[in-house]
Amino acid sequence: MVKFSTLVAISVAVYAVFALFNYLYISKLTGYATTMYLIGAIVIAMPVVIIKYFETKRVKDMENNFPVFLQDFVEAVRGGMTLPSAFKSIAGNQYGPLTPLVKKMAAQLDWGIPAEVVLLNFAKETRSKLISRIVSTVMESHRFGGKLLETFQALSGTAIEVERLRAERRLFLNSQIITGYIIFFVFLAVIIGLEKYLVPSLGQVSAQSLTQISAAGAASQANLQQEYSEIFRNLILMQGLFAGLTVGKMSEGAVVAGIKHSIFMMVTGMLVFLIVG
Repeated sequence: MVKFSTLVAISVAVYAVFALFNYLYISKLTGYATTMYLIGAIVIAMPVVIIKYFETKRVKDMENNFPVFLQDFVEAVRGGMTLPSAFKSIAGNQYGPLTPLVKKMAAQLDWGIPAEVVLLNFAKETRSKLISRIVSTVMESHRFGGKLLETFQALSGTAIEVERLRAERRLFLNSQIITGYIIFFVFLAVIIGLEKYLVPSLGQVSAQSLTQISAAGAASQANLQQEYSEIFRNLILMQGLFAGLTVGKMSEGAVVAGIKHSIFMMVTGMLVFLIVG
């Protein structure tokens, strides 16, 4: 599998080639030069962002299933099972992305690998800060003579409480997400209004004014309208991109989680602008 850093390097190299091609050829044939730079950057960066998005989603799914896993483990140990037997017993349960890791822990404990090593490897493989903190707490408690069952039971309650607070946070921020979408579409309406009513009014400039503008080295009226249209397209793309990332940060606590909002806003914004504008 390609490493994330390698994928980033490939994306940067591909964009450099695309930017050079755009500068040498596309920019001379169309008036979409700067828009092509922006769209090219977004499209080429998309594989990196999508991989990061699915990795973040995977970690979130693990954290959502982790309290259930802890509860099942506590119940198994409370029923009189040893640590390896408890893991073997719950390994057949479904915990989403955690399931293969739980089965791996059960197998490692059967092979006689120490529980501390197994749990620490498990925490590293999840790549979750929450799960890593919980496992570290268990290790510290066990190292200083704490009862493993009581520690797991307490941390299970903590994990459930953390997930409950996250759900409440998402519910509270739903209104902020709606506000973010409203702000974007108001911005889009303003841009379309400028494109339809302000820019054409530039064509009413007198011939004398146009002569003066040409003498100053500025573009003609047609070129001026084209330049404004390109600026407006770029503004819509940038507003959609960053508004979507902001919505993702507010709703899920991760900027990369907003990529789906960004794609929706950018595509919708460009379609509406091209059709209505």
